[in-house]
Amino acid sequence: MDTAKLRGLGVAMVTPFNSNYQIDYPALDKLIEFLIGNGINYLVVQGTTAETATLTDSEKRELADYVVKKVNGRVPIVLGIGGNDTHKVIETYTKFDLSGIDAILSVTPYYNKPTQKGLYLHFKTIAQSTNLPIILYNVPGRTGVNMTADTTLKLAHEFQGKIIAVKEASGNLTQMGYILRDRPTGFRVLSGDDGLTLPQIAMGADGVISVLGNCAPAQFSRMVNLALQGNFAEAAKIHLTLIELIDLLFVEGNPSGVKAALNALGIIDNVLRLPLAPVGELTYEKLKKELEKLK
Repeated sequence: MDTAKLRGLGVAMVTPFNSNYQIDYPALDKLIEFLIGNGINYLVVQGTTAETATLTDSEKRELADYVVKKVNGRVPIVLGIGGNDTHKVIETYTKFDLSGIDAILSVTPYYNKPTQKGLYLHFKTIAQSTNLPIILYNVPGRTGVNMTADTTLKLAHEFQGKIIAVKEASGNLTQMGYILRDRPTGFRVLSGDDGLTLPQIAMGADGVISVLGNCAPAQFSRMVNLALQGNFAEAAKIHLTLIELIDLLFVEGNPSGVKAALNALGIIDNVLRLPLAPVGELTYEKLKKELEKLK
């Protein structure tokens, strides 16, 4: 994969469900067209925002195949495949038809809290087991473990051209700074925090894999691309119009907030699988109000 394709706005898509808690493919069609039509650069399927932990193996395969066919090469597709059992992750690669997938997003193992050596060996083993390029995903707030800059850089240099990027969602600008300073040529550093995207691009980051991009793709794509062009004054104006919406998307958890926003836009039903639940009425109304402002 040409890593230049990862510059800009990648959207971590939600998985729409109908009232019977089954995947809502007509709503997924609407969402894909909404995103592509509003200038996103690539799609991320079956990340955290997709409620992937609640999908069965057969649903995951069916969903990935469906998105590949629907997108039909219009934008790159990144598929989330990760877990806290290294060999099960590798087994998953063998079960998927990965044709049409441009790269894999693989989260740091959660719950079992490996050491930095364990993290390095986990991703080394995965990198040696697939031909697809890999994007590392560091999100300590969810996994309970932080992958340090040293570990990320060791993997990036040792597997240059195979491990091609990191989605850095630690919220630690200093940690990201070390990665940006010492990364190998072509290695992409992507924000995993919508609210920090602008300052991170100012430091040298290449874009974002976003939750906000689901419901404000045109506005956020414009902000990201203005920042990448060095027009920080105009990008900052857009950033400041979006900060309250970003806060509201996460105040009752993700993807509860963004599913409420997409429901308010008339794109999906406001349905989540347990243990997640829809946001409260007050948050829903605040989200509607912020989305109205964007119009």
